[in-house]
Amino acid sequence: MIDSKIPRELILWLACLVGVVFIDPATSQRFSLCLFQNLGLPCPGCGLGHSIAWLFRGDVVASFMTHPLGIPAVIILGYRIMTLLRQWIREYKSVIAEP
Repeated sequence: MIDSKIPRELILWLACLVGVVFIDPATSQRFSLCLFQNLGLPCPGCGLGHSIAWLFRGDVVASFMTHPLGIPAVIILGYRIMTLLRQWIREYKSVIAEP
């Protein structure tokens, strides 16, 4: 029997994108989860969350200027989420159809 539970990876990516929606990209945040930033080192990923937040607010130019990989990251994550969702739906339907 196939497990019909929602995949953890799907929940993780959805939670991350929903969490980024609540970031106010116009303000600087005092708290950071970035290990590099907390160690005082330059981080190639810093600004990615703000870039995605700008994109969700419809400001493509600000998104690109904050971090050029924000738009491709949303496209890649969106594709991954859709793939996981389709796979889960197929498995769920097969579990329901089993006698």
